[in-house]
Amino acid sequence: MSHNEPAEMRMVNDIVLNLGYLPAEQVAAAVADHVKRFWDPRMKRRLVELVAAETERVDPVVVAAAALLP
Repeated sequence: MSHNEPAEMRMVNDIVLNLGYLPAEQVAAAVADHVKRFWDPRMKRRLVELVAAETERVDPVVVAAAALLP
């Protein structure tokens, strides 16, 4: 992603990087948990919309995490 990417995508990508110490199969669940606990509902909705619009270009972990969001 570029520097012009939406704030929600930058933030979620940073979360993925920070959770890199976890086994790969746990990262999506941990990202989704973080987003559920700390993000404003509008930010969560925007993230899900962005992922849906550009799934092919988004990190697969982010796609999996977005799928876990209500």
